[in-house]
Amino acid sequence: MSRHVVFGTGQIGRLVAERLVSLGADVTPVNRSGRGAVNGAQVVAGDATDPMFTAGVCAGADAVYFCLNPPRYDNWTRDFPPLQHGVLAGAEAAGARLVVLDNLYAYGPTGGRDLVESLPANPASAKAATRAAMTADLLAAHQAGRVEVAIGRASDFFGPGVTQSALGGTVFGTAVSGRTAQVMGHPDLEHSYSYASDVAAALVTLGTAAGATGRVWHLPVAAARTTRDIVGQVYALAGRRPRILAAGRTTLRLIGVVNPAMREYLHTLYQFSERWVVDDTAFRTAFGALATPLDDALAATTAWYRDAKPAHRAPASREPNPSSAA
Repeated sequence: MSRHVVFGTGQIGRLVAERLVSLGADVTPVNRSGRGAVNGAQVVAGDATDPMFTAGVCAGADAVYFCLNPPRYDNWTRDFPPLQHGVLAGAEAAGARLVVLDNLYAYGPTGGRDLVESLPANPASAKAATRAAMTADLLAAHQAGRVEVAIGRASDFFGPGVTQSALGGTVFGTAVSGRTAQVMGHPDLEHSYSYASDVAAALVTLGTAAGATGRVWHLPVAAARTTRDIVGQVYALAGRRPRILAAGRTTLRLIGVVNPAMREYLHTLYQFSERWVVDDTAFRTAFGALATPLDDALAATTAWYRDAKPAHRAPASREPNPSSAA
């Protein structure tokens, strides 16, 4: 039986752990508190920045998954790199493959071009520069032979259980409650959104498949549609007439007066102010994996929001990911 350690039990890490359990693996999920349930696995509490802890919990692992975020988005540049350093040290000590969930920040504005893995890093903010540097560190560790690394990049998450996202409670939650959807930028532009279960399944592929290491992969994503089209479909599924508020720079600054966290999203506004389409051809070609059809994914997510009735808040920490904090 293979052994896998998953750091982070948030919106993606939990799904990774559950999928590995379903495949018959020995799985150890890790988060800060030890709280949270993952069927078929025992969650372990610990400090991922502590190499002694990570080496111990990773001992004997075949693959280690980094699905963590810092608890506070505004402290991201300070708190994120130590998390990665600690988990990388644990994977290296165990001789395990390290699979890292990444987002698209490092590319910066693309002028509407499709996002492909060969685009150079062009970070447009301090957070984006931090993420780009973290990716460079991972690839350098792989090239040096310290640890096998596979990096999977995803766009903004959505799906059952995903509430803190640009396509989370402020769209699905408002649809089922009949309130106005809140989005950013220009909703009439195409935008790729990543279905959480597809992201998790693809990360497991990167942790187990031959030929997966030493590079960045765009994880499977359905064909892009405009955000307005997606919002309209979600509201139709909820039996509601769509209403949408699109926040630009001025609106985000005004909202930020009463909700300072919203100011943090100004640095990613360009992603919603130009065409933002992810090309996943490389992953599909290598592994034959396809994204869930968007219609099916939207229906499943709307049904979860209708049944679960989660608290709908403005996103407090959107990472692609981020949204994967422990």
